[in-house]
Amino acid sequence: MSIAIVLSRAQLGIEAPQVTIEVHLSNGLPSLSIVGLPEAAVKESKDRVRSAIINSRFEFPLKRITINLAPADLPKQGGRYDLPIALGILAASGQIPKERLSQYEYIGELALTGELRSVPGTLPFTIAAHNEGRPVILPYANADEASLVKNAIIHPSTHLLQVCSHLSEQEALPVYKNIEGDTTSFTVADLSEVKGQQHAKRALEIAAAGGHNLLFIGSPGTGKTMLASRLPGILPKMSQKEAIETAAIASIQQALSTDNWLQRPFRSPHHTSSAVALVGGGSNPRPGEISLAHNGVLFLDELPEFDRKVLEVLREPLETGQIHISRAAHQTVYPARFQLVAAMNPCPCGFLGDESGRCRCTPDQINRYKAKISGPLLDRIDLQIEVMNVRHSELLNDTPCGECSAAVRERVEKAHRKQIERQGKPNDLLSAKEIPDFCMINDRDKNLLQAAIQKLGLSARSVHRIRKVARTIADLDDSDQILTSHLTEAISYRRLDRNHS
Repeated sequence: MSIAIVLSRAQLGIEAPQVTIEVHLSNGLPSLSIVGLPEAAVKESKDRVRSAIINSRFEFPLKRITINLAPADLPKQGGRYDLPIALGILAASGQIPKERLSQYEYIGELALTGELRSVPGTLPFTIAAHNEGRPVILPYANADEASLVKNAIIHPSTHLLQVCSHLSEQEALPVYKNIEGDTTSFTVADLSEVKGQQHAKRALEIAAAGGHNLLFIGSPGTGKTMLASRLPGILPKMSQKEAIETAAIASIQQALSTDNWLQRPFRSPHHTSSAVALVGGGSNPRPGEISLAHNGVLFLDELPEFDRKVLEVLREPLETGQIHISRAAHQTVYPARFQLVAAMNPCPCGFLGDESGRCRCTPDQINRYKAKISGPLLDRIDLQIEVMNVRHSELLNDTPCGECSAAVRERVEKAHRKQIERQGKPNDLLSAKEIPDFCMINDRDKNLLQAAIQKLGLSARSVHRIRKVARTIADLDDSDQILTSHLTEAISYRRLDRNHS
């Protein structure tokens, strides 16, 4: 029977569902048809495959060729099916043996010469194939990326002929060696390079220790962006599971670097970015900036300059850690557990409260400027810090000042381990139900918090976030109990709530 079955995988979010490629040759006028919900790039593969087979010195069968990509209701896109389709045609026509075909899973785009080109989403493909216990055959350009999957058996190739020789047992493809990442080789800017700003550095340390969201408010040139860019250097190291999940998202966008894949991502989209750029989307939903920042930092500079509708789309993923993108054909879910760091000026001109007295903004202009950020979004930002101008003496000091990132990271990781041992998650991820158990405060401090609620008009969400920040401050002090000083410091970080009171 002139039929061959080859295994590959589709791309659906960060998942890689199984796709069975069935190739049938029958008598009739020579033709090639692809069924099974193929999109344009998949339909065009028949021309690439035909040329690749002929230029690899094989015979392209002059028969009626039907290729079915099953399951039929799963959308198929990209050039990833070129290699398995070519192998299916060669096996169905008897030019290569079928016996070993089902032992592997295949992915790769073919050039007209038969060479294999890289494709996006190789890492999710390799993860899924490895979980099924199958080796993978893929383009050599994707080998480093695929080798991040521990113990996966990877056979990289540069040409269709090499794959055929391997399946015919003439010349075996080598097994690619898994690369080893170094969790300590971070190339990030150091916190000691920031002059002064001890209050802001303290807030940065608290944010890193508990996974809290952070907003810097200050005049131009006070160091808001410098401070934000130092956050990745003091964050706790990613676990292997977190690193693989983050790398899988970058793999889909072909933005994965295997040199620093264990480093937490830092994404800084421009304020002209659209909502789709931020959350993801498109006819074939792709991950946006918030998913590319998964397990890392999303930095929004000039926060009020973002369109308000764009900012509002952040509210759901900040709570759930996921983004759901719905289309007529299917729904895609991307993880988006990021840490939001934002920066803004105190007024449209940026010089409100500056000693130079340059600000000429009216109260109405200032209120309109701040009103671009909605109350519900501000509620989700735990630490709202005013960044003051640096003293001239500190600014002109050419020697590094303050602690280096390594020293701060040591304290952050100690506090992070304490949280994982106590509750199995960072403080920021504690639910409302868990707060009474892990963020307990005494009756006197409850009265203090109640007074803050009345004075600042805090919402229930803000109150919960204050208690979680207080818990993080206590962890940094290596205290099992939340003390009055911890709670008072946490309340002091609600900068914009104080302005609105």
